[in-house]
Amino acid sequence: GEEGAGLGRGGEGGGGGGGIRMSNNINANNLNTDSSSSPVNVPKMDALIIPVTMEVPCDSRGQRMWWAFLASSMVTFFGGLFIILLWRTLKYLWTVCCHCGVKNKEAQKINGGGDTQADGTCKPTDEKEENVAAEVGWMTSVKDWAGVMISAQTLTGRVLVVLVFALSIGALVIYFIDSSNPIESCQNFYKDFTLQIDMAFNVFFLLYFGLRFIAANDKLWFWLEVNSVVDFFTVPPVFVSVYLNRSWLGLRFLRALRLIQFSEILQFLNILKTSNSIKLVNLCSIFISTWLTAAGFIHLVENSGDPWENFQNNQQLTYWECVYLLMVTMSTVGYGDVYAKTTLGRLFMVFFILGGLAMFASYVPEIIELIGNRKKYGGSYSAVSGRKHIVVCGHITLESVSNFLKDFLHKDRDDVNVEIVFLHNISPNLELEALFKRHFTQVEFYQGSVLNPHDLARVKIESADACLILANKYCADPDAEDASNIMRVISIKNYHPKIRIITQMLQYHNKAHLLNIPSWNWKEGDDAICLAELKLGFIAQSCLAPGLSTMLANLFSMRSFIKIEEDTWQKYYLEGVANEMYTEYLSSAFVGLSFPAVCELVFAKLKLLMIAIEYKSEKRESSILINPGNHVKIQEGTLGFFIASDAKEVKRAFFYCKACHDDITDPKRIKKCGCKRLKNAARSSYPKSSYQFKNTTTIALVVEDEQPSTLSPKKKQRNGGMRNSPNSSPKLMRHDPLLIPGNEQIDNMDANVKKYDSTGMFHWCPAKDIEKVILTRSEAAMTVLSGHVVVCIFGDVKSALIGLRNLVMPLRASNFHYHELKHIVFVGSLEYLRREWETLHNFPKVSILPGTPLSRADLRAVNINLCDMCVILSANQNNIDDASLQDKECILASLNIKSMQFDDSIGVLQANSQGFTPPGMDRSSPDNSPVHGLLRQPSITTGANIPIITELVNDSNVQFLDQDDDDDPDTELYLTQPFACGTAFAVSVLDSLMSATYFNDNILTLIRTLVTGGATPELEALIAEENALRGGYSTPQTLANRDRCRVAQLALYDGPFADLGDGGCYGDLFCKALKTYNMLCFGIYRLRDAHLSTPSQCTKRYVITNPPYEFELVPTDLIFCLMQFDHNAGQSRASLSHSSHSSYSSSKKSSSVHSIPSTANRPNRTKTRDSREKQKYVQEDRL
Repeated sequence: GEEGAGLGRGGEGGGGGGGIRMSNNINANNLNTDSSSSPVNVPKMDALIIPVTMEVPCDSRGQRMWWAFLASSMVTFFGGLFIILLWRTLKYLWTVCCHCGVKNKEAQKINGGGDTQADGTCKPTDEKEENVAAEVGWMTSVKDWAGVMISAQTLTGRVLVVLVFALSIGALVIYFIDSSNPIESCQNFYKDFTLQIDMAFNVFFLLYFGLRFIAANDKLWFWLEVNSVVDFFTVPPVFVSVYLNRSWLGLRFLRALRLIQFSEILQFLNILKTSNSIKLVNLCSIFISTWLTAAGFIHLVENSGDPWENFQNNQQLTYWECVYLLMVTMSTVGYGDVYAKTTLGRLFMVFFILGGLAMFASYVPEIIELIGNRKKYGGSYSAVSGRKHIVVCGHITLESVSNFLKDFLHKDRDDVNVEIVFLHNISPNLELEALFKRHFTQVEFYQGSVLNPHDLARVKIESADACLILANKYCADPDAEDASNIMRVISIKNYHPKIRIITQMLQYHNKAHLLNIPSWNWKEGDDAICLAELKLGFIAQSCLAPGLSTMLANLFSMRSFIKIEEDTWQKYYLEGVANEMYTEYLSSAFVGLSFPAVCELVFAKLKLLMIAIEYKSEKRESSILINPGNHVKIQEGTLGFFIASDAKEVKRAFFYCKACHDDITDPKRIKKCGCKRLKNAARSSYPKSSYQFKNTTTIALVVEDEQPSTLSPKKKQRNGGMRNSPNSSPKLMRHDPLLIPGNEQIDNMDANVKKYDSTGMFHWCPAKDIEKVILTRSEAAMTVLSGHVVVCIFGDVKSALIGLRNLVMPLRASNFHYHELKHIVFVGSLEYLRREWETLHNFPKVSILPGTPLSRADLRAVNINLCDMCVILSANQNNIDDASLQDKECILASLNIKSMQFDDSIGVLQANSQGFTPPGMDRSSPDNSPVHGLLRQPSITTGANIPIITELVNDSNVQFLDQDDDDDPDTELYLTQPFACGTAFAVSVLDSLMSATYFNDNILTLIRTLVTGGATPELEALIAEENALRGGYSTPQTLANRDRCRVAQLALYDGPFADLGDGGCYGDLFCKALKTYNMLCFGIYRLRDAHLSTPSQCTKRYVITNPPYEFELVPTDLIFCLMQFDHNAGQSRASLSHSSHSSYSSSKKSSSVHSIPSTANRPNRTKTRDSREKQKYVQEDRL
C-alpha cells in the first residue's frame, strides 16, 4: 500500500479538470475493482483456497487477500487524482487572490505617480520576476528533456520507446505463463524467478511513468489516459505481492492494451510507410488487444467467483478457453460449450457483446479487404547466383509479352540462361497471369513503376544485364508514348547510369531526345529501335526488291521449322522461314582468303550463307562490310554474319579446319578438332563474345537495298562524330578496274552543283515549295508516269505523322544513278501531306496528287497499272478502338485497286521491265549481259496484277487482303499468303528485334543498314539538330560513299545464267554469280504455282530464303542478290539500269523473263522509249 501511495504522491502537479468526467471514471474504476476492465492482459488461474507450504509462509487459514492488491491500485489512482485536483484548486485560488492584489497595486502606482519610481520601489518586484523566470526556466528544461526522452525524436528516445513496448509484451507473456497457476497463491519472492523478472519490468515501468508524468502538459488528462490506467492496475500489485509473499493474478491482463501502440512502434522503426499498412496494423492491434483483455477479465471472474456468493460459484477455465469463448461470442456463433457462470462474468458479456459485435462486424471485413488489396506482386527480386536477369517494362500486355517471350525463349537460341523480370504498375489480368505461370522458371512479375527508385531497387536494376522498354505500337498519340518511354530511360539512367537500355521508339524524330540524356551510351550497348524508321524502311525495300521485307523480317525473327510433306509453295517458304541471322568468329583456316572465296567455301562445304563480316582497318577501327569485293582479305578473329537455321550450325565456321575437315562431305561432322593451330588461334585471338567488339565498331560499310551502305552502327550514329568516312580510302573502294578516272566525272557531274546531301549518302535537291510538286489529274495523266512508286496515304489535319521521310530516303539512296530513281507520287489529303512536306522537300522526283486513294479516277491519273509498286499507308489506324476496324481504309484501298480493270491499248506507252547489268559488263553485248534488253511486256489489264504492299496494324486483318487464299483467321502472320508474298507488312514483326538486339546488337546494325536510308553519324546528328537534309558539294570522299552494295533481283530467263534457269542447281548459280560478278545470292522470289505441272495464270510470288545448294531452279525465278555498285551505268542515259528491275511487273504478267527483242524491232522501240523519257523529264523539270 505504501508503494502505491508513493506512486500517487509522485504524480502531483497542476492540470485542468472536469468534475463530471472524473467522477464517472472513478465509478468505472470502482466497478472494475473485482471484475473490471476489458483490455488485454492474460491472468493466472485456479484455486479458492491458497495452498500453504513450509517454504512459503502464508495465512494458515487460507484467507484470500485479493482486496489488498486491488486496494493498492485504487488508492494510487484516486489518491493521485485527489492530489492533482487539490493542487489545481489551490493554484486557482492563489491566482485569483494575486490578480486582486495586482489590481490594487496598479491603482496605487497610478495614484502615486513618479514618486514610486523615484524611490525605486519597483526594484524588489524586478528581483522577484527574475527569480521566477530562473525557476520557470529550470522546470521547463527538465520538462523538455523528459519530453524528448519519450517522444522518439532522438535515437535514445526511440530505443526507450521500443524497450518499453518490448518489456510490456514480456510482462504479458509472463502473465500468460502465470495464468496456468491459481488466481491467488503464496509465493516466495526470492525463489520465484518469474516474480523477480516481473518486478524488474515493473520498476522500469514506474521510472518510465515518472518521465511521462514530468513531460505531460496536462497532468489530469495524463492521469486518466489508458497507458496510465494500465500502470495503476499492474505496477502497485507487484510491490504488494513482494510485501505479502503472495501473488494475485488480478488485472495484469491489462498489459495487453499496450499492443495498441504496435503500429506507432513500427513507424518509429521506419518499417511501416504506407497508409494502408499503418491502417492494417492499427486495426489488427486494436482488435487483438481488446480480445485478449476481455478474455483476461472473464478468466479472472470465472475462476474467482462472485464475492457476494462467497466465491462459491466459480468454474475452472484456462485463459485460452476464455480467449476461445470471447471469439465465439464476438462472432455471434455462441456454441455454448463454454459459457460464463458467474454473475459478474455474465454481466460483462452482456455489455461486451454490444461493443465486441460492432467491432467484429466492422474491423474484420476491413482487415480482410486491406489484406486482399495488398499488392500480390510486391516483394523484391532475389538474384540467382550465376544467372543473369533482365528487366522488361513499358507497355506490358498479353500480346506484347507473349510475342516477346516466344522470341526470347525460342529453342533455336543457345540455352538462354537469363531470367526475365517484368515491372509494370498495373497487376496482370488472368490471361497474362497464366502466361507468367507457364514460364515461371524464367519469368517473374513485380508491380511497380520504373519512375519510382524504390521499385527499381526491388527488381535489382543495378545488377540487371539490361533493361528493355516496350512501346505501345497502337497508341493514338505516338509522341506522348515516346515521351513516356524517354522518361523511363531518364529514370533508369538516373538510378543506375551504367545499365544497358534497349528501348522501342515510335517516331524517328524522337530518337534525338535520347541523345540529351547524359548517361545514354552506345558504347555500353544502349539502343533505340525506331519502329517507324524500320517499318517504312522495310516497305521501301519492297518497292526496290519486292518480297525483301518479308525475307528480312523472317531473318531476325525466331521461327521453328515446320515440315510439310506435300509439294506446295508453303513447303519451300517454311524451309526458308526457319533461317535466322547469327554471328560467329571465323576459323583461322580462312585467314588470308578473300571474302568471295570464303563465302563460296562456307556455302558449299559448311552449308552456311555468310553475307557480311566485321572488318578491322589498320587503325583498328571496326566496320561492317556486306559482300565486299576481292580486295578484302579475312583477318584473325574476324566476325562473320551468317544466315542459318540455328546457332549450332554456325559453330561450324568457328571449328572448321582445313587439315581435318577438308575431305568431309557431311557438314554435321565438322566439330571441334585437336589441331594445334586451331587451339592456338582460338586461344590467342578470338574475343569471347561479339559483344566485346561493340566498343571498337566505328563505321559500317554496309550493303543497303538501294541505300547507303556506308552506315555506321547505331551506336556511332547516336554519338555523332566521324567527319571523314574511311570509305574514302582507296583501299576500301571496289575493284579497281571499275573505277572511272576521276570520281568527279561520275554521272557527268559538275563539282559545283549540289546533287547529294552533305554525307554523300542520298540524292538531294534544293528545297521545293509544295505548290510546285502538286499535280492535277490532267497533269498527272499528261506526265505518262511509269516504273514509278505510288504511295496511297490516308490522313488528315489531326492524324499523327507517320514520318514519310523514312519511306523516301531508301528510295533516294546515292548508290542509284539519278535516272534509276523511281518517281514517287503521293496520293492523299493535301492537308496531311503539307505537314509531312518539310521533311520531304529536299528529295528529287517527288510529286503529290491531292485526292483520295479510294478514288479510281485519281489512281488512273497516276497510271497505277504502270507502277513498279503501290504502297498503302494510313495515319488514322490508331484512332479507332475496335482492333478489327483499324485497317479498314488500307484494306478497302487494296481491294479497290485489285478490282480495277485497264485498257490493253495503253501497253504501247507502258514502262519496260529491265534487269540490271552487273558491274564491268559490256552492255552492248547480249552474250555477256545476264539481264538486258528492252522487252515490251503485255500490259496489266486487271488490278489484281498490280504490285501492292499494304501496311496493317492488326495481324488478323491480313485474311481480308487476298480473296483467293484459304488463310484461317487464327493463322500467324508469317504463315499467311500475303505476308509470304511480300504484299502485306505489319509492325508487329519488329517486336522480335528487341530480343535479337539483346543477344547480338550487331544484328540491329545490319538490319538498320539494310532497310534505312544511310543514317551515318553525320546525317543522324544533322537530322536531330535541323530536322532536314543539308546539301553538300561532291568530293572524292562523299562520292566514295556511293560505292556500296545494294539488293537487286536477277532474272534467269536469259543471259549468262539462262543455262541454270531451267532445272539448274541453286548452288551452281550461287558460285557462278559470286566468281564472275561478285554478286551474292541469298534467296529466290518464285511464282506461287511454279511447282504445278500445269501452267497457271496466277502471278503471285513468294519468298524462299537461303535455299540449299541442290535446290532446283525454274526459268521464271527471280534471285535476290547483293550486287556491287555499277560505276558505268551513269555514263549514258541511254542505258537504263534498274537495280531492282521492274521484273516484278514482268513476273506478274505471265512471263518473268528478260529477253532481247529482234534486232529489227529494237530501233523503233528505242525511239519510242527516248521520246517518252524526254517527255517525262520535261514534266519532272517543270515540277
